[in-house]
Amino acid sequence: MNDSSVAVNLLWCVPGEVGGSEQYLVRQLLGFAEQSSGFAVTLYCRPTFVEAHPELADLYPIVTAAIDGAARSTRVAYENTWLARQTKDSALVHHGGGTTPMIGTRPIVLTIHDLQYLTYPDYVSRAKLAYLRAAVPRAVRRADIVAVPTEYVKATVAQTFDIDSERVVVVPHGVEPLLGADAPSESELRSRYGLGEGRVLVFPAITHPHKGHRFLLDVMAEHWDDPDLRLVLLGGVGQVETEVQEQIVNLGLSSRVVRTGRVPDDHRDGLIALASALVFPSEYEGFGAPVVEAMALGTPVICTSLPALVEVTGGAGLVLPADGDAWADALDHLDSRSDEMVLVGRQRAKQYTTAKAGAGLRAAYETALGGGQ
Repeated sequence: MNDSSVAVNLLWCVPGEVGGSEQYLVRQLLGFAEQSSGFAVTLYCRPTFVEAHPELADLYPIVTAAIDGAARSTRVAYENTWLARQTKDSALVHHGGGTTPMIGTRPIVLTIHDLQYLTYPDYVSRAKLAYLRAAVPRAVRRADIVAVPTEYVKATVAQTFDIDSERVVVVPHGVEPLLGADAPSESELRSRYGLGEGRVLVFPAITHPHKGHRFLLDVMAEHWDDPDLRLVLLGGVGQVETEVQEQIVNLGLSSRVVRTGRVPDDHRDGLIALASALVFPSEYEGFGAPVVEAMALGTPVICTSLPALVEVTGGAGLVLPADGDAWADALDHLDSRSDEMVLVGRQRAKQYTTAKAGAGLRAAYETALGGGQ
């Protein structure tokens, strides 16, 4: 056994389909590569992950499994057979997707992004809910260290599974220091996406029910009636995509809501940077990466008063309850505080860098190995 070898299980990650958890781990690994850790890290993933993240292939040895599609049963089978064999001589295995296989090398670092399935079980399919209810508690019991993105998730994990909080460590999300450097110009983006010359609001999220698209559309229709205002909905297709599209039409918002779907990262960064605000009306978050991205890009944030978002914004954003009337005057409030929010937001974003995320991951590995390197 190589006492510095770490195997990172990324078989769970289907690029473009697992939301912020993909970005969370990728940015940690980018930051980890900057550390003088003494660990020899190997990534185990699907071929599509390598295609989606060539930047990691330049930094780490990668072993791919012949997994096609997103079938959970196939992934679980590979973790309990192929992955167990591949990692049997590793000093540590890091499972990044919230669960672990039933067999395999220990010690284990387990990343849990959130416990949304317990808060909003109705938003999860019956089969997935049954799987998570069985698999997550078992994974927590197997793990030596549980890594989470915020103090909020740390507290909920420790309480829910009745484990010592010292076994749960915060590894924060981090954004790249050159975020937005490759973005197209504002004029190019306005022209490409038909944004006109007025104020732009951006909401980057898959159309899952907890993200709050329908709430935001109601606010647009009832309170934010500027005909030149454009709300840009970035992100892939989720469970309520059809309902969102129908609501846009039924509320007469087709000319003011721009639905782009997934866009290249540099376009996403540029759209956030040109926006008057990033709006984030989510019902549940374990972290909320777009909030940090916006602050780093100099864009004010308007978000719901969820514990994780309150923690991450640290007073830099306009944090409101999920009530339409509370959001009614948000844009007027923004006008009076925009410059201040930009300055405070940029300062707050310095707490969330890839370097700090990588250092947090290194510390989790060292703790799992008993004080380590």
